[in-house]
Amino acid sequence: MTRAISLHDVSKAYTRGTRVVDRLSLDIAPGEFLVLLGPSGCGKSTVLRMIAGLEDIDEGRLFLDGEYGNDLPPSDRDMAMVFQNFALYPSMTGRDNIGFPLRIEAPGTDPAPRVDATARMLGIEDLLDRFPAQLSGGERQRVAMGRAIARHPSAFLMDEPLSNLDAKLRNHLRAEISQLTRELGVTTVYVTHDQSEAMSLGDRVAVLRGGVLQQVGSPRTVYALPENVFVAAFIGTPRINLLRGLVRAPLDGAMTISLGKQFLRLPEPLSLDHQLLRVQQGREVIVGLRSEAVRIAKPAAARTGEVALTGLVEHLEFQGHEVLVHFDTGSRPALVPELEAPRPAPGRPARRRRREGGTVLERLRERAGALRAGPVATAEAPGRPDPDPGPATATAEPRLPGDLIVRTTPDIRLRHGMQVPLLVDLAHLFVFDQHGRRICPSPDRLPDLEE
Repeated sequence: MTRAISLHDVSKAYTRGTRVVDRLSLDIAPGEFLVLLGPSGCGKSTVLRMIAGLEDIDEGRLFLDGEYGNDLPPSDRDMAMVFQNFALYPSMTGRDNIGFPLRIEAPGTDPAPRVDATARMLGIEDLLDRFPAQLSGGERQRVAMGRAIARHPSAFLMDEPLSNLDAKLRNHLRAEISQLTRELGVTTVYVTHDQSEAMSLGDRVAVLRGGVLQQVGSPRTVYALPENVFVAAFIGTPRINLLRGLVRAPLDGAMTISLGKQFLRLPEPLSLDHQLLRVQQGREVIVGLRSEAVRIAKPAAARTGEVALTGLVEHLEFQGHEVLVHFDTGSRPALVPELEAPRPAPGRPARRRRREGGTVLERLRERAGALRAGPVATAEAPGRPDPDPGPATATAEPRLPGDLIVRTTPDIRLRHGMQVPLLVDLAHLFVFDQHGRRICPSPDRLPDLEE
């Protein structure tokens, strides 16, 4: 039997009142594979542990199959958890590790048949008589998964189960997990910070930032229509190009988005989405272009809806089947501080004088709260003068050369310092306001994913 899980305005705070999960509402359908995705420290594992009953819910309500479950002990929730560090008993063989929870649930029952059936399902029959120290990382994770599967739970809760494995084994086990959960039809909540895992595994992806749910939807939807600049930047490889722009919409001329030394001229007649940009006249916006939205071609080869730019080659990344080209277009990059800002250097911080408005600790708390629940800020890349500072306040790490990354085929010969013509497909243009909210395509527009 599988299970429906619902979270209604759930919050969790630890010491000093800092909320690690803030008013999270999420419905998980029976048999659904939902991925909780976000950077480290965003509250993903805390949500999972609250569902499992390993953490108390401070505010809000948890419903399991429509019944109130906040106070239900973990043993009565009929869920199985797979941990990041495998959590196997070192003194037990693989057989005993898998059968241990079965012996606890039904002391008088022989667990051997279910252990053997689970081992056959996972292909680990030859590992049952080995101890964890005699197993590789991938083999230990298979045994840990077997321990969860053998219980026949109503839900699987997986907390970054593949993060300790090498890339090749991680890809292999990812496919196994996907196949197994679909065959078993069990509700699965999977926590990861790896967007490749999220996109390939989940029926839906829930993106968290600072304990706040940013967007939930199918992998294709969150990629094609990110709700804000944080989701756009977090999902996609290579990361989306984010450029600071200025909307110019004269009554007697064409609408353009200035990118610094160059501009994007919006073709007429304006599409509905581009018409809505008129209200941003004279305002700074954030322009998002994924690497596949730009191609290397001369202006004469432009298709309908494509506009020309030029770029100076600054860096080439050969990937075998493709090349990622880093161009300098004279644009002003926009960064997402939560993804780009450098971490504080280790060591004892220097003492500072108290200022008006509270102690240093109080000001740090206020800043932490703003980062968790406030608008998504952006920042200028270091080392580039900006005549129009705009809303940016954070400092960012040095990035790779260039301001625009374009994906192309390896047969196109390029070299460092070459001036190259580019064509931008405005059908794949994202525009975000100063607070990071998407304004183009229109937030009310739904993606046509059937084409």
